[in-house]
Amino acid sequence: MTQEALATTTLDNGLTVVTERMTEVRSVAMGFWVGTGSVDEEPADSGASHFLEHLLFKGTPTRSARQIAETVDAVGGDINAFTAKEYTAFYVRALAADAELGLEILSDIIWSPSFRPEEVEAERQVILEEILMHGDEPGDLVHDVFAEALFPDHPLGREVLGDESTIRAMPPERIAAFHAHHYRPANLVFAAAGNIDHAQIVAGLQAGLDRADGGRPGGARPRRDPPGAATKGEAMVVRPTEQAHLIVGVRGPRRDDPERHALTVLDHVVGGGMSSRLFQSIREERGLAYSVYSYRLAFEHSGGFAVYAGTSPGQVEEVLELIHAELDRVASEGITAGELTAARSHLRGSLALGLEDSGARMSRIAHSQLVHGEVPTVEELDARLDAVTVESVGDLARSLLSEARTTVVVGPSD
Repeated sequence: MTQEALATTTLDNGLTVVTERMTEVRSVAMGFWVGTGSVDEEPADSGASHFLEHLLFKGTPTRSARQIAETVDAVGGDINAFTAKEYTAFYVRALAADAELGLEILSDIIWSPSFRPEEVEAERQVILEEILMHGDEPGDLVHDVFAEALFPDHPLGREVLGDESTIRAMPPERIAAFHAHHYRPANLVFAAAGNIDHAQIVAGLQAGLDRADGGRPGGARPRRDPPGAATKGEAMVVRPTEQAHLIVGVRGPRRDDPERHALTVLDHVVGGGMSSRLFQSIREERGLAYSVYSYRLAFEHSGGFAVYAGTSPGQVEEVLELIHAELDRVASEGITAGELTAARSHLRGSLALGLEDSGARMSRIAHSQLVHGEVPTVEELDARLDAVTVESVGDLARSLLSEARTTVVVGPSD
């Protein structure tokens, strides 16, 4: 990717448009990324963002849900969405020749959803089933329990799906009001990557706004309160499962903290791949788990670093001891020059391989623009990675892993 391939425009109503031209492909991926997620919901609105993710596909004044699905299917395209803690995304991937159609449908569902009462009620039941299904997956549930323990009494600790009581009680009018407040141009980024022309994308977006009588102008990014300093030391959910699922973690740097690049390296060394310390120690050397890895969380005001493992109930204590011992070791000794070199190479390779298709590139430029206000080039990312040193990773590990750790287990009672 070169900077020349990128183009950014901010429309008069506040909508930011960022595109990356890829002349070598025949596809296009495009989407609206909304700067609102589950963290921006009042307690009574818990699950509203995810509810909207479903409802915006259920029809507009000019298209039914069936027509939306059939139109996209007819050109071999794909339309989907997802909800996260701090944003929600709606996207289409299709042939470049059908970019205008995809843009028209996306604009239609974003600016002019119908919220037909019968569709709201039908989708309410779908979401309730999704909540039940999610609760039946202990490997997913453990991450939710960990978030609640890491950010107690704060929206970051709430489940993105909402809970049964709030979903059942949420009337259509309240969902429509949430949409009217948050789905406004200045709180959205539109991104497109593929064999497209930036000016044509901007013109298509303006046409979509004109069809919606200009949409709702203005708007702003939500204002969020940071979580308090307190965390829960441990939490357990008893489930009659064959495996126990466990997480050990700590609070970490927020998403724009300069130390985030050092954390990326630390994450890879500790549990980011097959050569990582924990994978080698717990799986390869002792055979105590099939799945063991680390990951990081990055939010506007806070973040986290965590290690996950799934093991048999009788081995939980041993696996926890190994995790804590490795975290203690990296906190006291840091990482080696060889580990830093390997991590850099792996991260560069992962980035390059992850940019092989238009969908991945669209996601990258959209996320970067929405949460950081910029889209760095690959060369700029390489430079930031080069600036990470053994000393900076060691300093981060000492400060981060010396804090009190949160331990969560989901599995059968012992």
